Amino acid sequence: MKTFNEFRTYALVTGAASGMGRIYSQYLARIGYNLIMVDINAAGLEETENMVRTEIEASDTISRGHKDSFRILSIAQDLSVKDAADKIFAATEEAGCVVEVLVNNAGVMYCQGIAETSERMLSIIMMVHMYTPLMLCRKYIGGMKERKCGYILNVSSLAAWMIWPGIGMYGQTKRFVRNYSRELRIECQKTGVSVTNAYFGAVDTPLVPLKDSLRKLARALAVMIKPETAVRRALDATFRRRRGTMPGLLNKIFLPFIIIMPDCLLGWIYRKAKPYLMKV
Repeated sequence: MKTFNEFRTYALVTGAASGMGRIYSQYLARIGYNLIMVDINAAGLEETENMVRTEIEASDTISRGHKDSFRILSIAQDLSVKDAADKIFAATEEAGCVVEVLVNNAGVMYCQGIAETSERMLSIIMMVHMYTPLMLCRKYIGGMKERKCGYILNVSSLAAWMIWPGIGMYGQTKRFVRNYSRELRIECQKTGVSVTNAYFGAVDTPLVPLKDSLRKLARALAVMIKPETAVRRALDATFRRRRGTMPGLLNKIFLPFIIIMPDCLLGWIYRKAKPYLMKV
């Protein structure tokens, strides 16, 4: 794993108020990054900040001097609005933050057919998954290139390869993430900046809307992985400057079959599942 960074530079994590965003923040602080934590949930951000500060203060492996230099900038921001990236960038510039790591983690998940989804939710999922992460990459990648050091982790999904009933819009936004990340990675060759995609299947967080019984079964079958495992694998791939990672052996096994499933079968699955899908 990456050597201790001595809190010289910052890691920016979106969706940091809970779930995997909180775990990314904790992990990055442990290896010596100051934090910029972004989320719409101000109370959740404060909770994450308190947890991280307490952990760093209690660490036996971090020196007193390094603990005293540790900084956190929390930004309460709705990522679904058009100027979200502008506001985040302005706040970090004003604070003098040098961003070395960008983790576009924030996400929205729902199970509903496109025609039945409200226009507001369609707009939100496209802005949170596509527009704002792309604009954040655009804002910070220039400085990374100038310093010849930068790591970008974009969270795509196994769904980027799937035309799956009920999560079709989610999958299409994650397909966009997969493709623009590859384009950025190619453009950044030989610059000291790398772009990594994380292709998660089911991760055991509240973002995945499953009943407790189904969640327990998914964990038992290893279809759903622990968020700590997902974060560790994603950051390991990021700091090794790999193109991507897909944690979970079953995800790799099932992917070829998911890709070739015919429309008639997918349509049948959707019709059977439709009464159980949420309305948003």
